[in-house]
Amino acid sequence: MHKGAVGAVAAGATVAGIGSTVLRARRHRKIAALGYAVPEIPDVRDPALERLVEALTGSPVTGGNSVTVLRNGCRIFPAMLQAIRSAEHSVDFATYVYWTGSIAEEFVVALVERARAGVEINVLLDAVGAAKMDRALVAALEDAGVTVAWFRPPRWYTTHKLNNRTHRKILVVDGRVGFTGGVGIAEEWTGDCEDPDHWRDTHLRVDGPAVRGLYAGFQENWVEATRAILVGEHLPELPAGRGGVRAHVTRSSASHGSTEAEELFYVAISAARERLWLTSAYFAPRAAFVEALIDAAQRGVDVQVLVNGSKGDKEVVRQAGRRSYTRLLEGGVRVHEYERTMLHAKIMTVDRSWATVGSINMDNRSIALNDELNISIFDDDVTRVLDDHFEQDLADSDEIDLGRWRRRAPLARLKERSSGAARQQL
Repeated sequence: MHKGAVGAVAAGATVAGIGSTVLRARRHRKIAALGYAVPEIPDVRDPALERLVEALTGSPVTGGNSVTVLRNGCRIFPAMLQAIRSAEHSVDFATYVYWTGSIAEEFVVALVERARAGVEINVLLDAVGAAKMDRALVAALEDAGVTVAWFRPPRWYTTHKLNNRTHRKILVVDGRVGFTGGVGIAEEWTGDCEDPDHWRDTHLRVDGPAVRGLYAGFQENWVEATRAILVGEHLPELPAGRGGVRAHVTRSSASHGSTEAEELFYVAISAARERLWLTSAYFAPRAAFVEALIDAAQRGVDVQVLVNGSKGDKEVVRQAGRRSYTRLLEGGVRVHEYERTMLHAKIMTVDRSWATVGSINMDNRSIALNDELNISIFDDDVTRVLDDHFEQDLADSDEIDLGRWRRRAPLARLKERSSGAARQQL
């Protein structure tokens, strides 16, 4: 091809790329402003809300569960490892982050030991999130008979899906015990958020019928990655007992329209009557969510948002979130920035009776781009524990004062505005 023609093609591709980026940005702004018509949402104590959530997400609310809240890696990792070491039939494990360090090795040792004991072990790793994993650890797993699969590795024929990752964190043992939350497998999650090198996060252990929903989230991504359907011991009978905790699993996947994550959060905010406390590691809310939070505050709900401060690991996300502070603060929403260490938890509690924990952040990536999973709890006791943790976290946070915020420096305002171009990818 003539040099001039090559240059013309390259220039045309550049213009097309810029045009595509501009179009995506404009489409994001348009969609982000769209809320929902909500005539009247039942409060979180009304069984009608359970039926609404079931109808929107296509997943059942189940009773007879036991749920344990695990705060930080010093409690989360021992509980997960103990469950793996107790496995008799199967371990199904999916994670977005699997990096390096002693905890990464400890998980491999536990999985290898069970595999060599005859337990079926399946490990699903996101090809982007786990890209830093030591390949010697992968080899050790495979040598022991563990089936390791990579979710959406880069391929020329799947370029349209490269930006859509599985952000789910799921561990299911023998189809009966499940874990989910925000934790990845890396040294950053060890410890008890005692310093900036040890992160703050929350996971839940679940025993009971809701584990089937966690397994469904694993199976959904596993089938895509491997073209294999898991049956048998992965699906034991899980009778719903009386009493216990009522729980619901939301599986959300990338969509051009609304997602289950978006609908769940919107309904929860709209259902609040007294109190709504939100913890979000990555907070860059759509305009519609900003307005929903403000609406709740203006009808008398105590709306408080806890997000990352200066210790966060993604400054561009922090600045994108800060673009919404003025509107939120003027609307009566209280905003706190966590300053102890990196805050990685994703939690919402409503009216002391309902809570949701999982992988969903209040940003466009969780709402519209990634595969996500949360478990929601209809229970006063579990919610009380999470509310207590929220109050502990506030002690390590700075509340944003509206007057002080209005007086922030011009450079701070410039940083916020500069994040706008990337907002639809956050």
